[in-house]
Amino acid sequence: MLALWFLLGVLVPHTAARYTADWASLDARPLPPWYDQAKVGIFVHWGVFSVPGFGSEWFWWHWQGQQPPDQKCVSYMSKNYPPGFSYPEFAPQFHAQFFNPGDWADIFKASGAKYVVLTAKHHEGFTNWGSPNSWNWNSVDTGPHRDLVGDLGEAVRNRSLHYGLYNSLYEWFNPLYLTDKKNGFKTQEFVMHKLLPELYNMVVRYRPDLIWSDGDWDAPDTYWNSTEFLAWLYNDSPVKDTIVTNDRWGAGCACKHGGYYNCEDKYTPGQLPKHKWEKCTSVDTLSWGYRRNMKMSELMDLPSIIEDLVRTVALGGNYLLNVGPTPDGMIPAVFEERLRGVGAWLQINGEAVYASKPWRVQTENTTVPVWYTSKGTSVYAIMITKPPKLTLLLLGPKTSAVTKVTLLGNSKPLPWSPVSPGGGLTVLLPELPYAPGQAWTLKLDGIL
Repeated sequence: MLALWFLLGVLVPHTAARYTADWASLDARPLPPWYDQAKVGIFVHWGVFSVPGFGSEWFWWHWQGQQPPDQKCVSYMSKNYPPGFSYPEFAPQFHAQFFNPGDWADIFKASGAKYVVLTAKHHEGFTNWGSPNSWNWNSVDTGPHRDLVGDLGEAVRNRSLHYGLYNSLYEWFNPLYLTDKKNGFKTQEFVMHKLLPELYNMVVRYRPDLIWSDGDWDAPDTYWNSTEFLAWLYNDSPVKDTIVTNDRWGAGCACKHGGYYNCEDKYTPGQLPKHKWEKCTSVDTLSWGYRRNMKMSELMDLPSIIEDLVRTVALGGNYLLNVGPTPDGMIPAVFEERLRGVGAWLQINGEAVYASKPWRVQTENTTVPVWYTSKGTSVYAIMITKPPKLTLLLLGPKTSAVTKVTLLGNSKPLPWSPVSPGGGLTVLLPELPYAPGQAWTLKLDGIL
């Protein structure tokens, strides 16, 4: 018998300790390393809300959920649709007839992003795949009549990008959810018959690298059964070793429990956080979903995006930049232009971004605003505006006899001189070339 147990010990690989369904255990799980190395991702908000394309992806709620209703939404419907028109009637108009997942994936690859997160299901409850728990309210039964989640996932992964799925825990008008809410969340009909079966099915079917949870704020994590789901996800799911999760798993969980922290939409900390985090933001400053009436003045320009990205990475975060495709499946040209601009900048400066770590000094503002990152023995000083002179003063670095300064995109060493024995240096810059996003990076080697 002893020999048998010994043989089993040799043949059966040792597995990592199992996580229990409580936050103390789940929060101790190390974040899979691919996520911190990736740094840059693309968020895609796409669904039935793209059809009205008015206000934001919260159109249905603003029109018929909140009290009193948003009069702009009420007026929009009364002027453009017949009396009695219901929101579900938008679904057949969600044609996605021009959706080419390969084209999308090419744009995302060109953006320099390392992961893509698609809305598998937003708060409206419509799933962008043939969910068996969302009969006739999914992209296979109506609208596009195709598996949008699966089609995009295949294209994205064929380009060596990680694939994540956004999932809203709650659904504004689901009768089961509204019943549970009326019962003070003492019942779990929605969770047991809709949410959890759908989540399990989604994970097993698509094997995402990331689950971007949302819509958690109405009820505590005990209602959503979040810890039980995460314990399964980390212990027994087909993606247990690679899956990354965020922090939106119940009221009060944000910035406190889960994988990495989102904290809130467009979260920007003032100093270096102690926990891995992500900033999600949108090219369209007024919406995550497509808006037919968006204006150029309401969009982030490329320099603003690059500055936002650089600040986020210097403070240890990942940057998730959102675009909203049209209901016919096109990424608006202005969004594509922004994404390709980010990619052009990263092609030159990505060394200072990908797999970087925050440095001991994150930022300074002497000659111009500068953000620092580091990788191995190198320090990167990213200038987010063009200096007024051909000299740049940096007070954070401490030089040595072997200090070398170069400009990314040009390997020729730049002249420099120390400021004082205590640290700092002045760098003589070349005539800076045009840079997408108007930001340049100095690489400093031999810095103490």
